[in-house]
Amino acid sequence: MERSPLILRIRWPVRLWHWINALTVFIMLMSGMMIFNAHPRLYWGKFGANFDHAWLEIGNHGAHGYLALGGQEWPTTGVLGFAQGIALAFPPLVTLPSHYNLALARGWHFLGAWTLVASLVCFLLYALLSGHLRRDLGLSREERRPRALLHDIGQHLRLRLPRGEAARHYNPLQKLAYLSVLLAVLPLLIATGLAMSPTMNAALPWLLDGLGGRQSARSIHFLCALAMALFIAVHLAMVVLAGPLNELRAMSTGWYRLPPERKP
Repeated sequence: MERSPLILRIRWPVRLWHWINALTVFIMLMSGMMIFNAHPRLYWGKFGANFDHAWLEIGNHGAHGYLALGGQEWPTTGVLGFAQGIALAFPPLVTLPSHYNLALARGWHFLGAWTLVASLVCFLLYALLSGHLRRDLGLSREERRPRALLHDIGQHLRLRLPRGEAARHYNPLQKLAYLSVLLAVLPLLIATGLAMSPTMNAALPWLLDGLGGRQSARSIHFLCALAMALFIAVHLAMVVLAGPLNELRAMSTGWYRLPPERKP
């Protein structure tokens, strides 16, 4: 049986940025959860403290953890609020560092943040100048049609991933997901992070005002981080379903073996 051909699917700047981004995002998510542990409540507006109304709170009643959202409360013992015998919003298993240390968590977070900023700027310049953004991530007129997008969503829900020549390029849902992260989620994460810095407040006061205040910036920052976590979860699931060895080879070496066409 003849094997499907190997194609050069991912160029080295994309692969390099992918692995740098993967490392820095995990550092930021894990250190961010430790920073959130210092005050596990979120507010809208300019101000927020213990006695103000929080739209989201992760806490504990003794040895019972809970998540409160929109006036409703759900038990989360063993996962959030109280886990591993420790009363913290996020347990040590998923935080950086693995013990409560706000100063060290901020150090890791700032290291990841500036690495992310530098790598994102370099990648966007490459993507624009090389045509990668237009050629590989831009949706064609046909792909932008609602019927085509609904068809692609239906195929993914049935776990019928592209095969053969259709797998040579990113599919429409991949393009939309990557563009959303690249042009919306990551820039907004950076902007809201800067808005929470007193130094940046003095240099760029319009940024904090435009985001609705420090507490709104913190809430948006949290929601963007949650969006990144969900993107990573779905991304890893798709890698497993599409064939992890083939996908890892493509992201490590650039070479990808086209999956054989489905038999009629």
